Amino acid sequence: MVTFRDVVLFFLLLTVAAPILLYTDSYTSAKTPFSKREFLEDVTALTFNSNENRLNLLHREESPVDVRRGVVGVVYSKQDSDSSLKARDQVSARVLKATDDEAQSQTDNTIKQVTDHAASEMDKPNVMHASDGNAHNRERMHVQLTQKTSGKVDEQETKGSGAEKESGNVRMPDAQVRHLKDQLIRAKVYLSLPAAKANAHFVRELRLRIKEVQRLVVDASKDSDLPKNSMEKLKAMEQTLAKGKEIQDDCSTVVKKLRAMLHSAEEQLRVHKKQAMFLTQLTAKTIPKGLHCLPLRLTTDYYALNSSEQQFPNQEKLEDNQLYHYALFSDNVLATSVVVNSTIANAKHPSKHVFHIVTDRLNYAAMRMWFLDNPPGKATIQVQNVEEFTWLNSSYSPVLKQLSSRSMIDYYFRAHHANSDTNLKFRNPKYLSILNHLRFYLPEIFPKLSKVLFLDDDIVVQKDLSGLWSVDLKGNVNGAVETCGESFHRFDRYLNFSNPLISKNFDPRACGWAYGMNVFDLDEWKRQNITEVYHRWQNLNQDRDLWKLGTLPPGLITFWKRTYPLDRKWHVLGLGYNPSVNQRDIERAAVVHYNGNLKPWLEIGIPKYRGLWSKHVDYQHVYLRECNINP
Repeated sequence: MVTFRDVVLFFLLLTVAAPILLYTDSYTSAKTPFSKREFLEDVTALTFNSNENRLNLLHREESPVDVRRGVVGVVYSKQDSDSSLKARDQVSARVLKATDDEAQSQTDNTIKQVTDHAASEMDKPNVMHASDGNAHNRERMHVQLTQKTSGKVDEQETKGSGAEKESGNVRMPDAQVRHLKDQLIRAKVYLSLPAAKANAHFVRELRLRIKEVQRLVVDASKDSDLPKNSMEKLKAMEQTLAKGKEIQDDCSTVVKKLRAMLHSAEEQLRVHKKQAMFLTQLTAKTIPKGLHCLPLRLTTDYYALNSSEQQFPNQEKLEDNQLYHYALFSDNVLATSVVVNSTIANAKHPSKHVFHIVTDRLNYAAMRMWFLDNPPGKATIQVQNVEEFTWLNSSYSPVLKQLSSRSMIDYYFRAHHANSDTNLKFRNPKYLSILNHLRFYLPEIFPKLSKVLFLDDDIVVQKDLSGLWSVDLKGNVNGAVETCGESFHRFDRYLNFSNPLISKNFDPRACGWAYGMNVFDLDEWKRQNITEVYHRWQNLNQDRDLWKLGTLPPGLITFWKRTYPLDRKWHVLGLGYNPSVNQRDIERAAVVHYNGNLKPWLEIGIPKYRGLWSKHVDYQHVYLRECNINP
């Protein structure tokens, strides 16, 4: 019978005998001869954990400190995938031991230098979280491996492939192009330093290298664009720069020159940004030839019609509150057609949709002719001329009086005027157009309607919008999508909170909302006398001290605490200025809005968003072909 004493003696014997056996096995393995060639072949076949890729050789650096920085994780021998972890550990121990014995005399000094220099870095965690006891062996292993494989490294370097074999790193597609451009910057620094200028031979050589590198990178955006001799040019430039470093060894002079170059580059960037902004604003308010031609052709054909042909059908639906009514105020025929076409294309019941379009005198005939020639299916169209609104005059509307005043025109449009505004966006003619302010007079324009969906002319409809008429605004007048996800869409970015009238009545951090797609309850509007609220604040802003031009600031004020937040999926903004709008948000949106200067009908429009708009335009239409309007 086995007693407790027998068990204790068995384990005691095991603890004494096991180390002796393991040590004997290691000692025997250490005597196995390794030639240098065999060692290299074995090591290059080693694997790291389960990674079967061959071990990449590293360039030998001039300093042993640089070698130490390349330390990687524990190196294991390449075995069959079915071998046990214990067997792999034993083979690894043999390789490490054999390497130590063979190269100890060559690497003692190197290891000492590396270890001393890295003493301050030894507390850093290992990449593979190996034990501290193995860290020193891995460092020694890596130093010796680098020495033994330097011959192969040199051979790889001559083939031009050494730079691409950094273990574990993915080579950037433009790494060499960037390197060459960095060399150009360094070369220009040396070329401007006094010490380098005094050496005529060096200056000639450096200028020659600069021309060679400039020819390489002039049209190259990635390494594959470079010619085959680019590596030779890179090495030649590096050698010349090394000479410059020997000539100019004063680091403070180089630093001063680099700071001057940085300051100059920043100044040039600022100037270019200002020029780009000016040109963008100029393009945004310039009518392309095609869009100028289109209304002229349409107007000519409209007045060639007889009076009966100039009338729209279904005019009895214009005041039917059982239908879905839209309000569009625009002087852009093509943009308005896209809004109507996209809405009808996604409508479940097109015959129930009524579009009320208001335009100016110049585009009135063209707008009517377009929709007479291109009726939107079973939907109803009404086109009105803003000049026919006799009630809308300067005695009734404060904004109309202000927009027509000489002081307002001088303030925003006279160049180099002492009181003119420096912000170019306020010089867009739309800010002086009454069409932009008609949104504050909806009950007067549509006195018999109860609810209207207001749409800007730079939107595209992607879903059926009839569900918006069933949204309960809970006593509010305006239903809109909030835009406070971005800090610049809060009240303090639109209103002057240094004025006590603003600071006492509004919250600077209040969430803004967007015009472009808004549901307005006209019954509630009239009940709360919203138009009078708008007039009162417009009179207070006669000196433009509360806000600048535009309709959003007075809208935020007029509908303060009278706006109901709609679900964000109804209205996605930013396609006219932001190339990074979330694609998933765009796909889910009922309406996408090209707010900003980069309109889809302009050449400066963002290309990846233009397709959403252009698919609702028939570019084969006779009017568009005659006016050379293309996608």
